[in-house]
Amino acid sequence: MFGIEWLQPETLISSFGIYALIGVCAIVFIETGLLVGFFLPGDSLLFVTGLMISTGDVIFPLGNEMAPVPIWFACAAISISAWLGDQTGYWIGRKSGPAIFNKTDSKFFSQKNVDSTNSFFERYGAKAIILAHFVPVMRTFVPVAAGIGQMNYRKFLKYNFYGVVGWGTGVTLLGYYLGKIPFVAEHVEYFTIGFVVLSTIPIVMEIVKTRRQHKTEALIR
Repeated sequence: MFGIEWLQPETLISSFGIYALIGVCAIVFIETGLLVGFFLPGDSLLFVTGLMISTGDVIFPLGNEMAPVPIWFACAAISISAWLGDQTGYWIGRKSGPAIFNKTDSKFFSQKNVDSTNSFFERYGAKAIILAHFVPVMRTFVPVAAGIGQMNYRKFLKYNFYGVVGWGTGVTLLGYYLGKIPFVAEHVEYFTIGFVVLSTIPIVMEIVKTRRQHKTEALIR
């Protein structure tokens, strides 16, 4: 992905071998639950996982044999991993408070991401908990911001449930059913690249909006 070979979804999934689904779930948890996971390829990873399940390329041990991973099982496991990640992010924010978003810039942290997150939250309110799952970087930082903002936990749970099911199950199923189409199955790499490009559009739009907002505020001052 973007020239980083080991971050390419197919490479990641294949590198886990028979434990591919466990590896995918671990990546989903890290991306949604730990601030250092914002760069991981969530959308494209789920999409390609669905594609590879449809072609029988994702297997797991079943007794003394290997069996294809059922799509329903994969969707459930991925959604649960995303839910656990979001809970982790929420409580990190709740317990650590604003200090976690006031860190100085480093290799794994940028105030630009914080600004984008705050702008995203202000724009969508509680619905940001759902929408953030479909926006790279936002799905990492929004749960933390919800915790820092002391969002009612029951309210967070409700919106979070909708978000993880819509993203974890929805994107995986999209890849799975598209993978059933012969043309798609024969050109997986091109569809993967296309999906990666599409998945970056929302975050680019948010960055542009944030910059415009900052310029407007600077002119007013």
